[in-house]
Amino acid sequence: MTRLFLAAFIAFGALITSAVAQVPNPPRLKSEAIIHGDIVRIGDLIENSGVVANVPIFRAPDLGYTGTVSVDAILNAIRDHALIGIDTAGLSKVVVTRATRTVPATDIEDLIARTLSARFDLGDSKDITVNLGHDMRSIYADPLAVGEPRVTHIDYDTRSTRFDATIEIPAGSAKRSVFRIAGRASPTVEIVTIGRTVERGNIIKDADIVMERRPRSEVSRDVITKRADVIGKAARGMMQGGRPLRAADLMKPDLVLRNEAVTLVYEAPGMVLTIRGKANDGGAEGEDGRIRLALPAGPSRHLGLRRGQSRRAHGRESRRTHAQGDR
Repeated sequence: MTRLFLAAFIAFGALITSAVAQVPNPPRLKSEAIIHGDIVRIGDLIENSGVVANVPIFRAPDLGYTGTVSVDAILNAIRDHALIGIDTAGLSKVVVTRATRTVPATDIEDLIARTLSARFDLGDSKDITVNLGHDMRSIYADPLAVGEPRVTHIDYDTRSTRFDATIEIPAGSAKRSVFRIAGRASPTVEIVTIGRTVERGNIIKDADIVMERRPRSEVSRDVITKRADVIGKAARGMMQGGRPLRAADLMKPDLVLRNEAVTLVYEAPGMVLTIRGKANDGGAEGEDGRIRLALPAGPSRHLGLRRGQSRRAHGRESRRTHAQGDR
């Protein structure tokens, strides 16, 4: 009797093995799966799973995340669903990824800036700097949410510069993805800063200038905002790199330097007189100065000049006197 039972059992096993071998497309475990929705189903992980393909067995990862499931956990989850002869393909785990629509943080920042500009009169949106909280780099929405993000509600505190916003992304006629976003937003001004240390009297060139954005509340009225107002000017004192430039920091460049040899050209009707001298001090175009004349004999004489301007000599005729450095 025992031998008969053993023979029947072996025959049944052989029959099952033969049946599995004759299945044209046996169930086969996938190495990775992309999940659309909150639930992982048998058919997501196993090919050719037949009528049990839609049976839920696991919860899907959160939007934007990827996880793994061990093969032992999968086989244990489907044990009661009559899947026979599953080909595990030598795998030890399956990678599961949640299908997601990724919206970059820069798109959200631009959206917040445009909304604040329109609702709170903070100026042009391009001049509003938005910093999202928690170092947010992107938001993850349902892949069916194909509409454009829009702000449905926003609060803004002008003192603390903090905002709280609700953003929706349409996902069909009845569905939508909703997000709460918080952070800080400040209206800014682009100002001129100096990129390196500049000595007094040095001419500032375009390469010396760095344009930076600073919060509008920190920028005084005398701070220069246009690079054209700086190029070609001279530093009135030593300038440290990184500092904002103000009008008082700049001056016209000296045309004549202190103790520099100069040539005076005195013009009158029918006469041109050229005299050599030395500048007592430096000066820019249009500034007053004194020049020491180098006369052939006798003590030095000093002459007060306004460079490039008309003056009256000896209280009589109008003459024009030019002073130029001998360089």
